[in-house]
Amino acid sequence: MTVGVIAGQPEPHFERNMSRLPVSSSKRVLLASSSSSENGQDVEPAQKKIRKDPEPVKPQAAATIIGGRRLPAAATRAPISRPVRGVGAATVAVGPSRGVLKQSIASTAAKGGNAKPTVAPACPKTGVVGGSKRQPWDLKGKVIDMEGKIRNYQTKVKATSQENETLKGTMVQSQSRVAEVEKTVARQRSQISEYEAELQVLSGVRDELEMVSSDKSTLEKELSNFESKHKVMETLRESQETELQTLKMKLSVQESTLARLQVTLRDTEEEVSSLKDTVVQQKDELHAGEMERRRLHNAIQELKGNIRVFCRVRPLVEGGLSKHIQLAASDSTTITLAKTEESHTGKAADTQKNYNFNFDRVFGPQSLQQEVFEEISLLVQSALDGYNVCCFAYGQTGSGKTYTMEGDECDESRGVIPRAVKQIFRAAEKLAAQGWEFTFTASFVEIYNESLRDLLYSGKASKRPEHEIRKSSSNEVTITNLTYERVCNEDQVLGLIMLANQNRSTAQTTQNDRSSRSHSVFQLDIEGVNVGRDVKCKSTLCLVDLAGSERMLKSQSQGERFKEMTSINGSLSNLGIVITALANKESYVPYRNSKLTYLLQGCLGGNSKTLMFVNISPETDSFGETLNSLRFASKVNDCVIGTASANRK
Repeated sequence: MTVGVIAGQPEPHFERNMSRLPVSSSKRVLLASSSSSENGQDVEPAQKKIRKDPEPVKPQAAATIIGGRRLPAAATRAPISRPVRGVGAATVAVGPSRGVLKQSIASTAAKGGNAKPTVAPACPKTGVVGGSKRQPWDLKGKVIDMEGKIRNYQTKVKATSQENETLKGTMVQSQSRVAEVEKTVARQRSQISEYEAELQVLSGVRDELEMVSSDKSTLEKELSNFESKHKVMETLRESQETELQTLKMKLSVQESTLARLQVTLRDTEEEVSSLKDTVVQQKDELHAGEMERRRLHNAIQELKGNIRVFCRVRPLVEGGLSKHIQLAASDSTTITLAKTEESHTGKAADTQKNYNFNFDRVFGPQSLQQEVFEEISLLVQSALDGYNVCCFAYGQTGSGKTYTMEGDECDESRGVIPRAVKQIFRAAEKLAAQGWEFTFTASFVEIYNESLRDLLYSGKASKRPEHEIRKSSSNEVTITNLTYERVCNEDQVLGLIMLANQNRSTAQTTQNDRSSRSHSVFQLDIEGVNVGRDVKCKSTLCLVDLAGSERMLKSQSQGERFKEMTSINGSLSNLGIVITALANKESYVPYRNSKLTYLLQGCLGGNSKTLMFVNISPETDSFGETLNSLRFASKVNDCVIGTASANRK
């Protein structure tokens, strides 16, 4: 039985469907798969190259038999040398897209390396990235380091989350493409089964078998192509499954890393919270310790006495030791003046009369400036704690008062004033870490012939203003029209001291080539506030260099020098009267008798801690002046002014 194909009918549908499948290079896919398996690294596979499909060829009509003749197969079919596909056919040979990955990961995978974020090495102890070990006391620095570490972890978590979302999207795309490939394979298998059924029908027809023998060979070749394509699809599916497993492993690793980072973040947050609580507790303890230190420090100063007297002996100009001044080697608080008296009758031997004095501390001729200041450094600290402190030098002309208070420009020879200022500013810097803020105001006034002069005045001498001492409602002593300079560091204060020395009144006497003819008073007003503790303190550090005291006969002063000496001795005598009244606890103390005692009223009998330096000359001809100075210092040492209290709010 001969079966023919009617002319004008389309060729069987299996041929059309076969023509829709493109031919892809199996060699290229296998090479890509083998390359990926040989590397054995956890990398992102590179994007496969897509081979362009050949130009589509329009399907030809099936072979027909007209009048018992068979047309040649070449005229009715498309050439089998190149695959054809119908317009609109789906292309499944090309490997599926792998989604949009991060640029950094894709580029790293293309080179065959693992995509790992680069993180700067961190110090294992402090957590400081690239930093050195923090000091144990630097709690604030540790908190800053922990905050930086938290920010790094947060950045890592955010990057990991973004990469996780990208991987999830890629996995979904891969699954959808695998499903499409499986559908295509099933469709091709069904087509193959249809082809086999048609081949069985055609095999029973001998005549038609002869007609389509050439078609059979073509179909066999196409079937071979389909089988090769099927193998390629199977290989591609296996590659996709392997890639899917790799993505699942990466996702699992990323999830575990994310969980670990979350745990670390929680631990870090708990540690930071604990550190913050510890810092607050330590600040409270530090403040309580500072308050206790001030209380104990003041208790020690109270035990030493609110008025203390130090004696300092100036060395001889030519060197050596004075015979009439005796200092005990084992006792630094006593000094003895020895005077040899001739016998009035001439029969008895010369007698030696000793005058013994006791003070809080006696410094010999070899004492250094640093050694002297160390004895009063604790008293200077009290000024920063809120107590009024006064230190003044007393003695005859040329006994070393100015050297003790001011010293020289050399660091080793600096006196009490520059060293006290240096200590004040350094202590203020340390207290700033505890929340204290200090403001300092300096002034320099001179008492010359019972009149006040501003040593920091820089205007014309003819326009110099007048000054008066006023007492406020809170018993604070102030001076009108006086220059008050706000200072922030030690250098500014030293500059003011140099300016004051240039403006101070000096003159030549028989006792000294450049004798101070006035009393100079340096005041440093201190105001401190601790905002966090709501604590304020206010105090004054007063450092006084008194004018030289000597008898009129010895100084041989005349004219203007005589007037200056009379004024100096008068103010010093009034100072002695005030101190005597305080020692006797009299109800009335004559502070207003002189400008010096009126200005020092708060330091002598008020809420203050007072230190007096009595400077003595070692020369033999100064024995009388030395004895008078030591007697005056003894009166001051016997004075009791009561307990001082801090000026706090």
